[in-house]
Amino acid sequence: MMQCQLCKKQATVHLTEIINGLKIEKHLCEHCARKEGITITTNMPVKELLSDLVNSQQQAQQVSQLSCDDCGMTFGQFRKGGLLGCPNDYQVFKEPLLKLIQKAHEGAAKHVGRVPHVNSSNIVPDQLKIMRLRRELEQSIEHEDYEAAAKIRDQIENL
Repeated sequence: MMQCQLCKKQATVHLTEIINGLKIEKHLCEHCARKEGITITTNMPVKELLSDLVNSQQQAQQVSQLSCDDCGMTFGQFRKGGLLGCPNDYQVFKEPLLKLIQKAHEGAAKHVGRVPHVNSSNIVPDQLKIMRLRRELEQSIEHEDYEAAAKIRDQIENL
């Protein structure tokens, strides 16, 4: 008989999570599981359970296929690498990013910390201009137009 890890009563909920290859097991009583935010449902028909599982997998697959028109990054690539490709990704992946942020911050999605003292209103347009210039730089180098590449390099450095 397993005991609840929190209150030492009989554990009736057994949860196994695998995160980054690390296996974490939780054994809780029904009351403590609810406190931990673990939803417990009973008497769910197997057909409905399998249907829900398939639907959630399809939704996850659709979200991972979302891609940015500017940089070509997919949400699946972001999940693997942890870095976005360009500022437009914040708009393209807005909904799944918001869910991730809420999950990481226990439901909070609004920043309430410190605010930078610098006026950051020009940062985004400058970043977009730098991205455009970098693409032009790559194209100039591909076409072996080194004079144009040098000018573009200088523009990027100035920004």
